[in-house]
Amino acid sequence: MALKKQYDITSLFSMASMTDVIFLLLIFFMVTSTFVFPTALEINLPQSSEQTAIKPGTRIYIDHDQVIYVSFADREPQVVSEDELLGLLQLVQSQEGESYIAIYADAEVPYGRLVEVLDLGARNGLKMVLATKAAPVSAKPNNEQSE
Repeated sequence: MALKKQYDITSLFSMASMTDVIFLLLIFFMVTSTFVFPTALEINLPQSSEQTAIKPGTRIYIDHDQVIYVSFADREPQVVSEDELLGLLQLVQSQEGESYIAIYADAEVPYGRLVEVLDLGARNGLKMVLATKAAPVSAKPNNEQSE
């Protein structure tokens, strides 16, 4: 009894499904890249060798002219006075619970001004962190002991 071959083997490969996957990935990355909201503020952050992975919900920006901006979640930063700052931060802290407030201060902001904002938060029980940019690898301290 002879068995018949039911299927013909072809040496062709269909690229249609591959192009569909590529286009879906392209659309995915284009859509997710719009979730990044760059701020229009020019803040020249000081450098630091240590970085943290904390994602703050509220951000305070202090530009080189010492103007204070506040941004909640991913909204655009808005100018606030020092008197309004405490009320806004307490309102956000009561809504969000245990969250951190990040301070993005320009490198030219006087140290005293930065301490005033940090002290305002500390006196009212707010958890604040100071944002910095990563230092170049050559500027980072060497933890290995030289012989």
